[in-house]
Amino acid sequence: MRGGFDAIVIGAGAGGAAAAWRLTQRGARVLVLEAGPWFDPDRDYGLHLPDWETRSFPRKLGSQGQHRYGEMQPLDPAWDDLRSWHHDTGRLVQTGQRAVRTGYSHVRGVGGSTLHYVGEAHRLHPDAMALKSRHGVGADWPFGYGELEPFYVEAERLVGVAGPEETGPRWRSAPYPLPPHPLSRGSRTLVEAGRLLGQDWSVNPRAALSQPYDGRPPCNHCGGCTRGCPRRDKGSADQTFIRHALASGRCEVRARATVTELLHGPRRVIDGVRYIDERGKPRTERAGLVVLAAGAIETPRLLLTQRSRAAPDGIGNQHGQVGRHFLETLHWTSIALHPDQQDSHAGLPADAICWDFNAPDAIPGVVGGARFHAATLDADLAGPIKYATLLVEGWGAAHKQRLRRTVGHALAVGAVGESLPHPRSYVALDPEARDEHGRPLARIHSFVDEAACRRLRFMAQTCRAVLKAAGCGPLRMEYGSYDDFASTHVFGTCRMGRIASESVTDDRGQVHEWGNLLICDGSVFPSSGGGESPSLTIQALALRSVDGFLRAGRTGAARDEVAPGPHP
Repeated sequence: MRGGFDAIVIGAGAGGAAAAWRLTQRGARVLVLEAGPWFDPDRDYGLHLPDWETRSFPRKLGSQGQHRYGEMQPLDPAWDDLRSWHHDTGRLVQTGQRAVRTGYSHVRGVGGSTLHYVGEAHRLHPDAMALKSRHGVGADWPFGYGELEPFYVEAERLVGVAGPEETGPRWRSAPYPLPPHPLSRGSRTLVEAGRLLGQDWSVNPRAALSQPYDGRPPCNHCGGCTRGCPRRDKGSADQTFIRHALASGRCEVRARATVTELLHGPRRVIDGVRYIDERGKPRTERAGLVVLAAGAIETPRLLLTQRSRAAPDGIGNQHGQVGRHFLETLHWTSIALHPDQQDSHAGLPADAICWDFNAPDAIPGVVGGARFHAATLDADLAGPIKYATLLVEGWGAAHKQRLRRTVGHALAVGAVGESLPHPRSYVALDPEARDEHGRPLARIHSFVDEAACRRLRFMAQTCRAVLKAAGCGPLRMEYGSYDDFASTHVFGTCRMGRIASESVTDDRGQVHEWGNLLICDGSVFPSSGGGESPSLTIQALALRSVDGFLRAGRTGAARDEVAPGPHP
């Protein structure tokens, strides 16, 4: 397919892929521009090789975005119990300043960060969508859970989500497409420990197939989800939404295509895009609809660089909201050794989860919830090398003997909590650093306030309590957000809302005062939720946004220039 596109989608991650698929379903001709490369599961992922444990997710040319960080905050001794530490080396952050040891973890490529995600498939807690009105903090979503629920169902069906029968507050109009995965031995130990503490742990909904589905095989529980799935059972965006969009015959994906300009004039309509193709040549494409889905760091960066008479402060930034309200991954992990063999080096990562404290008012004394999960494989304790370097002391023959007795004994409990907006957490343009095309890089500013520290303290204390109840020995390692900025899930920098002066988009992701520009990624989230992984919500939002835009176009509510061509 060449030329004649109805829609251009910028970014092929969770949101862009879902938007592209939905547009092809509705009869539109779609061009997807992805700055990163394609990944080939047969060639790029090495889980079948003898040295699999030394291989993290592969880094290919252009698969990592460039960004900078603002100055991080000084650390307060009052929160020293939240410092990251290791049993042998001591504190992981040696200075009195919050560090960026890990940073923003992501993948640029066709599939985006779903290529290396664990594959949790979560719906938001309904109460997390009304933080401002019910709890006086953060912002409300401009619609409720019921409005999003049917789109959750569609996304789950396309991905092939495997989940349990029980729903809790996340009511469902249809069951999960596939039955849940069995819990690993180590996770069963944590579930029982949670029961002793009065907690209700359950099977985690997963974007990994528990049965053959949609031409893909079931998961073999190798535990290597974050290294890239060579079997294609993991529901990454390339194997689900992108695959089906391409099969429609109405979609073209151009990888290594970096968008540099959103073409526009005084009418505030995006006429097309300019981009640099894989050969380094500038190109231009035009379409009636542009979907921006570059993520909560790159989406505001692109908008802020588009300055003109029609947008003197950047597109969508007429009220100074682009880049504000940055929400990060507030996390904690505790690791210990169990005296008995747990076979915890195998299984499905994060297969067990506890939602007891997920609601915004579930943690005493602080607004904003958290979830807890089996984190042994998330902590990369899947093979002897990590055990040897992280958990087993010594050297030589004695070290080898201890290692043989220890592999499979580690248990880890992880927690992810609510991230609330703070004036000192935002994304802006770096005043000095530029990319190879001369554009300013994004600069990430992050601040962990007292409320976040109190939430983190509860998360840490609960993780430790579960390991103790499980019968583990002394803690061996702990790490979290207080002293180290490390985020996989980022949100909020172009949040949606009813009031233009407080948001960037309307309730369907359309940029305020711009006729044909949709944002379909995590940047539109008004709140992060109490630890839910965001990919499923991003996909459901993208489906809803596209449907809303096309429906408005058919009823004449949108400008004549913006309606994509054929609709079934």
